[in-house]
Amino acid sequence: MGPGRADVLRTELGIHTFGDLLRHYPFRYIDRTQFHKIAQLNPDMPAAQIIGRLVHLEETGERRGKRLVGHFRDDTGTMELVWFQSVSWLRKSLQVGSAYVIYGKPTVFNNQLSMTHPEMELYQPGTKLSGSMSLQPVYSSTEKLKKYNLDSKGIQKLQAALLESILTQLTEELPDHLVHKHQLMPLPQALVAIHFPRSQQELLAAIRRLKFDELFYIQLKLLKNKLLNTQKYKGHRFAVVGERFNRFYHEQLPFALTNAQKRVIKEIRKDTASGAQLNRLVQGDVGSGKTVVALMSMLLAVDNGFQACLMAPTEILAQQHYQSIRRLLGNGIASVQLLTGSTPKKDRQIIHRQLEDGTLDILVGTHALIEDAVRFKNLGFVVIDEQHRFGVEQRARLWRKNSIPPHMLVMTATPIPRTLAMTLYGDLDISVIDELPAGRKPIKTLHFYESSRLRMFGFIKEEIAKGRQVYIVYPLIKESEKMDLLYLEAGLELLMKEFPLPQYHISIVHGKMAVKDKEWEMQRFVKGQTQIMVATTVIEVGVDVPNASVMVIENAERFGLSQLHQLRGRVGRGAEQSYCILMSNHKLSKESKLRLETMVRTNDGFEIAEADLRLRGPGDIAGTQQSGVLNLKLADLTTDQALLTEVRNSVIDLFKTDPQLANPINALLREYLTRAEPTISWEKIS
Repeated sequence: MGPGRADVLRTELGIHTFGDLLRHYPFRYIDRTQFHKIAQLNPDMPAAQIIGRLVHLEETGERRGKRLVGHFRDDTGTMELVWFQSVSWLRKSLQVGSAYVIYGKPTVFNNQLSMTHPEMELYQPGTKLSGSMSLQPVYSSTEKLKKYNLDSKGIQKLQAALLESILTQLTEELPDHLVHKHQLMPLPQALVAIHFPRSQQELLAAIRRLKFDELFYIQLKLLKNKLLNTQKYKGHRFAVVGERFNRFYHEQLPFALTNAQKRVIKEIRKDTASGAQLNRLVQGDVGSGKTVVALMSMLLAVDNGFQACLMAPTEILAQQHYQSIRRLLGNGIASVQLLTGSTPKKDRQIIHRQLEDGTLDILVGTHALIEDAVRFKNLGFVVIDEQHRFGVEQRARLWRKNSIPPHMLVMTATPIPRTLAMTLYGDLDISVIDELPAGRKPIKTLHFYESSRLRMFGFIKEEIAKGRQVYIVYPLIKESEKMDLLYLEAGLELLMKEFPLPQYHISIVHGKMAVKDKEWEMQRFVKGQTQIMVATTVIEVGVDVPNASVMVIENAERFGLSQLHQLRGRVGRGAEQSYCILMSNHKLSKESKLRLETMVRTNDGFEIAEADLRLRGPGDIAGTQQSGVLNLKLADLTTDQALLTEVRNSVIDLFKTDPQLANPINALLREYLTRAEPTISWEKIS
């Protein structure tokens, strides 16, 4: 291959090596076993294959407008074949009166059925159709690639030439015992069959084998790291459930824990008592009581002579956690401080001193916790909230705050579909709080179109008359925050006409405001001095107002499912019935309609997460931090759940019988892990 073609493959498709080319798989296949009659054709068909006779050929038009038109007939009718390029060469090559197999997309032009630039092959009854393998691969290409004759056909020729030259050098990458156990097609055969399948059955077997490999190597690395965490990285042993934990549980806790909360606390207790490194992800829907679980886990650390910290992604959320923990603890059980970017220098110095001399038990904060100036006397337990907002390196800096790394508890209020959790967080133990506190009523979700705006305003007035409060959220338009402000302000103008002073008071919160102004507005709403909070998505997390019973989301079609679910979770925190109203335009895409219908149908965060995975795909949900983990070419986490479970169980069994992969039959896997070992091993950090 010349340097020009090699360069364009590199820049357009990321193909650098033979291996890259071999794994540039077809994205679909044309079934060349099916034949149609001309009478069966219609323009909605993506493509069709017909056997017939070329009965006439003529050139029409002049110069640039010149084209070649052929009349093609079978026993059911006639159609036109049209060519705009290579007219002179085709005129000489095509044989009028001969039978051909043609293939292309049917169209209708001037009420006449036609096919533009069809593939043509002379038909000779009784002989095999040359070049028409039963399933023809179609590869993704680009305009730049096509200039170098690297359209789908050109890439197909490359693949054929490559396989011909290296087929004898392709070797198996999985141990024989796994290939036999899972009845997998041998790898060299699968790589040929995915490009040039001889049948549908062969293609399905090849795809299953290659998907198995993709998922297997992810699980192999994740579960090896999990094994390292428990064997190599020893954690602090929390030997006792002490006086502070018991005092809080028996005297301070203002409500009974749910069974789900008790189960998760027991799992954390068991981990920390074992002496192994705790790396656990706690998933819980909005309002399920994760903060109490985190606090009781931190009290375990304090009872055993250690300090604990909780890191949140925003000041608002850090403030929220701090206030909740202070309120729950009351006086005397443990000392708690808040450290954020806006903590005054004088207070900061006091916190630093208390941390170093060990008089401060629990520190709540934002990214400020990972600054070098923050030194703990004996950090034993770290809680990270909404972990997907933090990078691995940021989390690692907390991990390095003690000579023996602290236990790491990761929390998320964004339910993660099971398949995604198994691939992104497969090296963590996972706990699920799948129960809401007693007395909570399910939130009723309604979808209103713009034409029902007055009805929505009337409903808000009724709720305010009952003494309730209301959120109205506008979308954050990423391209232009100024546009967003104008949008929010236009909405505010309308609201002020509908809800005039002095009868109604409105708080306004958006991302462009200074922190202290934002906090002041939030506090007015929390104290009940304002009835309506108009905001952008800054209130997605971190605002807990039990008296707020209505969440109105403007232009709800602009939000993703998980974000809509998070916003809905801001209400329904008291004993009263709460509502979420989704406002949208009448013109909705099919996907937007499906999102809003899902929200109206269910409050179950895990069902919503599964729907979100189907709609958006794993890459978008995983976010930038984990996108590299999911470099899947064939496997699909929305449809391959059964295969993923089979793969994960296979790797678990493998490490049970051979933890170090020392058995000669697993030599290929040991070599793979040695090659795949990163230069900085951050995988062990949640």
